[in-house]
Amino acid sequence: QVQLVESGGGLVQAGGSLRLSCAAAGLIFSTSGMGWYRQAPGKQRELVAIITSGYKTNYGEAVKGRFTISRDNAKNTVYLQMKSLKPEDTAVYYCTSLQSASWGQGTQVTVSS
Repeated sequence: QVQLVESGGGLVQAGGSLRLSCAAAGLIFSTSGMGWYRQAPGKQRELVAIITSGYKTNYGEAVKGRFTISRDNAKNTVYLQMKSLKPEDTAVYYCTSLQSASWGQGTQVTVSS
């Protein structure tokens, strides 16, 4: 059973930074594509970033140039470094394993203006 546990969310002022982490278990992490999605109140879940097993990355248009996804296969962990945060980045951020379509419980990110 795949387990994904996000951490690192919180309250930050606009222009600030946060780093989210997602610890994975129950899968062969090194061969798994991983991703971050987010969902704001009243909106659909949207792509933030994905990273393949070969370290190829792709980003949602809203976060390009501000967010960076990375992975540490030795720690079975995927990260999301978020910089220049905006109030519109406020959402619950979810980690996902692309092959298993499993999701974490989410971590709240709130950006104040």
